[in-house]
Amino acid sequence: MSGGFKDAKKDGSDPAGTSMSNGHMGIREISAGVAGGKWSAYEITEMYIDKIKSMDDRIGAFLTICEESARAQAKAVDEKIRSGKQPGKLAGVPVAVKDNICTDGIRTTCASRMLENFVPPYNAAVIEKLINEDAVIVGKTNMDEFAMGSSTENSAFRITKNPRDVTRVPGGSSGGSAAAVAAGMVPVSLGSDTGGSIRQPDAFCGIVGLKPTYGLVSRYGLIAFGSSLDQIGPMSKTVEDCALMLEAIQGRDDRDSTSYRGEYQQDYAGRLSGDIKGLKIAVLKEYFTDGLENEIASSLNESIRRLEGLETSVDEVSLPAAGDGLSAYYIISSAEASSNLARYDSIRYGYRPKEYADVDELMEKSRSEAFGTEVKRRIMLGTYALSSGYYDAYYKRAQKYRKLLRSQLAGVFEKYDLILGPTSPVLPFKIGERSGDPLQMYLADIYTIIVNLAGLPAISVPCGFSRDGLPIGLQLIGPHYGEQVLLQAAYALEQDLKLGL
Repeated sequence: MSGGFKDAKKDGSDPAGTSMSNGHMGIREISAGVAGGKWSAYEITEMYIDKIKSMDDRIGAFLTICEESARAQAKAVDEKIRSGKQPGKLAGVPVAVKDNICTDGIRTTCASRMLENFVPPYNAAVIEKLINEDAVIVGKTNMDEFAMGSSTENSAFRITKNPRDVTRVPGGSSGGSAAAVAAGMVPVSLGSDTGGSIRQPDAFCGIVGLKPTYGLVSRYGLIAFGSSLDQIGPMSKTVEDCALMLEAIQGRDDRDSTSYRGEYQQDYAGRLSGDIKGLKIAVLKEYFTDGLENEIASSLNESIRRLEGLETSVDEVSLPAAGDGLSAYYIISSAEASSNLARYDSIRYGYRPKEYADVDELMEKSRSEAFGTEVKRRIMLGTYALSSGYYDAYYKRAQKYRKLLRSQLAGVFEKYDLILGPTSPVLPFKIGERSGDPLQMYLADIYTIIVNLAGLPAISVPCGFSRDGLPIGLQLIGPHYGEQVLLQAAYALEQDLKLGL
């Protein structure tokens, strides 16, 4: 095979041409090169596995490197091409997957001692779709335990560091997936988003992340945290790669009762352009308060000026319900976590203590020893909110708030195409800086949680840097199934800012 990595390495040249000189090859470049014989899927896979091995001791993004299965998948892609069959849209593209998404025969831990040795006997729906498009799963990424956290410090196994500054957190709970992409260890990854767990780490790491409309991507095989809030989504260096990944993983799934039953957009990436003339964008004034760091506000204001320069209209609007979102979110999500995590009783699978007298002690010891502090905190909070005498005061009121929020957001989208705001109120903070203060940690999600409560799509895109070179993220929120307009606006801003990420 002429021009392949093996030949290029012999003469010391850049194996993937100029793209790899700046640390990134996109989906189109990789898949076109594989399909056209410029390089093999196996060579691409080997290159990225080598990158992971050489870099991850410093970053800590991965819990499992899937060397054997990745090589087998890559060989299958190459054989498919050799036999004259049409390869998939993601031919040979290495993908990292958050470790709460089930992978057949590959350990899936949720970064918890409870599932430390759990090996699923099936693939999640999104994994099936990626493999059908000839992607290669190269590893499972670190996360906050059971997706509960905003810094990836709550993992039972390791702390992931931000590739931009290894003294700082990468955000969470999908911090491993974000760090893997930001460091160039993979071109794209999958995360899950319950209250901002894709968007916030992407903002901290300076990459792009999309939380799709609830139901657009199947949750089958996603280990549940908050079932009415969870959503799998793509994470990438560019908006185009995010769009291509969404095309691959979306779609109806009869195994997921909440799966969308309507028509699906299949060409998000093909319809991207820099033309967003006439788009109407709302800016929530509740998002620009004293809690927002000045450098983030300045960067967002510059992005607003850029969008106005692209002939969009940007108006400040009020969403009164936005201020109460955090309280309602933590009641609802913790209640659902309490219910979902009740299945971990150590009887059928999961962690089992060495000594116990009876079944009651078995369950008590297994949950006490295997669950981390944050998981226990949320189980207790959720159980309390659902208990007799407190259900109406907490859980029922939170659900009423949720209905009010959806109504107010629908009112905004009657007049505007998108809502703009910050992704995070703070810049990436130091490792350990907030780990002892749960409330400060929870506040990192204050701008992202309303999206999950309402089931809306949202995207985080880089919009600048702080004086210390830390990335700043901007969030765009769309109406239900408004992914195309979200991606279009994000792409136009990305092209205009030219940040060179």
